[in-house]
Amino acid sequence: MIIRQKIMRGVSLTAHPKGCAEYTKQQIQWVKEAATGMHASYSTGENLSYPKKVLIIGGSTGYGLATRISASILGKADTINVSFEREPSEKKTATPGWYNNLAFEQEARKMGLKADSILGDAFSHEIKAKTLDLIEKEYGKIDLVVYSLASPLRIDPDTGESYRSVLKTTGATYSAKTIDPFKEQISVAKVGPATEEQITHTVKVMGGEDWTLWMKVLKERDLLAKGCKTVAYSYIGPEVTFPIYREGSIGQAKEHLEATASEIEESLNDIEGTAFVSVNKALVTRASSVIPVVPLYISILYRIMKDKDLHEGCIEQMYRLMTERLYQADGVPVDDAGRIRLDDWEMREDVQTQVKAAWDTIEQENLQQLADLEGFRKEYEQIHGFGCTDIDYSQECDPRVID
Repeated sequence: MIIRQKIMRGVSLTAHPKGCAEYTKQQIQWVKEAATGMHASYSTGENLSYPKKVLIIGGSTGYGLATRISASILGKADTINVSFEREPSEKKTATPGWYNNLAFEQEARKMGLKADSILGDAFSHEIKAKTLDLIEKEYGKIDLVVYSLASPLRIDPDTGESYRSVLKTTGATYSAKTIDPFKEQISVAKVGPATEEQITHTVKVMGGEDWTLWMKVLKERDLLAKGCKTVAYSYIGPEVTFPIYREGSIGQAKEHLEATASEIEESLNDIEGTAFVSVNKALVTRASSVIPVVPLYISILYRIMKDKDLHEGCIEQMYRLMTERLYQADGVPVDDAGRIRLDDWEMREDVQTQVKAAWDTIEQENLQQLADLEGFRKEYEQIHGFGCTDIDYSQECDPRVID
């Protein structure tokens, strides 16, 4: 079949197997080059003690995949990914993560590394048990656990109750400029307040409860190495998005996640383990195009950071996490709240001053000058396997294979 990108209401319904594989390989190649000093802005991370056995919960796309790639190349790490994917059929494409897993694991094995993926509901007892059994049988003790799960739904493994996250305010209705990045049309988005039940549900899905459960069962099975580290990913963002993000329902979940880190670290004291939350940069994700306000902010941010030669994607961010944060010999640098700050370039005063000025003045007439919508769309295409210049998308393609 000929596979083209189909977007409905801001969501891509298709993924291209060869394109996803190529994008994954490009990220692998970037890390190889950075590790040998070919990217001047980045440390080679020499003489650092990187992890050797890594578990990534949510490691098939975005920050999770980028962490898996960075660990495998920098530390020659064996890696396990846990993610929920839709498999392909003869006439239907898989999720991008399904193709990414296949491509990464093929490349990892060429490097002589173990690499496995367990597909299913990471919130469930069944998938946790299956993962632990694999670790015990094939991997030994884990020295880095990454929690990078992004899901709108969680089913409580004990009660069977379903929880859905919502993106709403916790106060008054919020109105702000937004944009459809595909139609390039500015409009006003209105986001209403969440109920207390919706806030509770959002924290259940996106907070730190499941991260805690993973660390608990790993420790109970004696599958954590002495001195192990665990890290979960979060976001703060600028003031313009505070009402619907940091101060909204999702922000409540992120605060819970961040508070969880200290509780997990305390539980790891006897094996000298540590737990961190890394606050990362705003990036295009599979969900970015449909979140109110965020596409316009990201498009403006990309324009400014690219002009300043500060722009990073997932792979650059996670490479910097490994080489300049998590594995520093003199300790992990954190802010006053104990968080790793990989959003430091995004939140630089000069960057945010220009973002605010653009945000205040942007209109349909000056949109192309102030926002990088082309960059937004290109990145969205790439994470679904489209937009690769070396691939002829007019050719027939079997959605079940990446070669």
